[in-house]
Amino acid sequence: MISIKEEIAVPSPPRRVWEVISDPSAVVSCIGGAELGASHDDGSFDGTLAVRFGGLRVKFAARVALDLDEPEYEGRLSARGADGQGATRFSAGATFRVAAGETSGSARVYCDGEIKLNGKLAKLIESGAGMVVARMTKEFTDELVKVCAGPGEPAPALATGAHATAPTAAPRRAGLLARLRAWWAGRRAGRQGQPPRTVAPAVDKSGEGEALGQRSRR
Repeated sequence: MISIKEEIAVPSPPRRVWEVISDPSAVVSCIGGAELGASHDDGSFDGTLAVRFGGLRVKFAARVALDLDEPEYEGRLSARGADGQGATRFSAGATFRVAAGETSGSARVYCDGEIKLNGKLAKLIESGAGMVVARMTKEFTDELVKVCAGPGEPAPALATGAHATAPTAAPRRAGLLARLRAWWAGRRAGRQGQPPRTVAPAVDKSGEGEALGQRSRR
């Protein structure tokens, strides 16, 4: 048996996260190797999921049922199926809940479930399940953040450790470009008989300002 207990932080409001997490097609779009199949009269639907366990790629087909409690932002999922050759069968059940996050406008998704396997590949799959679940959870989280941000909106940055680190490469490039433009304007002014403007190079830790000043003196 494989036990799953995950807690996912999403920098979007709980309502928006619930809209995504309760929509099977949206959830499938966040899972690599997953596909949504036909819907049935009882509300269940077909789905497939291809998972790689080391050098082995296994494709499972399942019939999935989803029971939602929208006012509480809670749901239960159950599934039964087998791999493509029918050698390994499984049954799975999971509950999930969306709650307010630690900061305003954020949410947390709680998931608790288990998967029971029978057949030739059961032991192999169970032995590698920990790494596979961790990898899929990270990939799912990254995609969920993007989807919840909505079209045309940048996905908010998520902290992967104790502290989030803001990217600094773009501002540094912009600062260097501004200094190059000022230097070139000074050279052009000198060629036209105007006294060139003196541009004091900004010196940063990388030494870019000093190098730029040396080039301008040449």
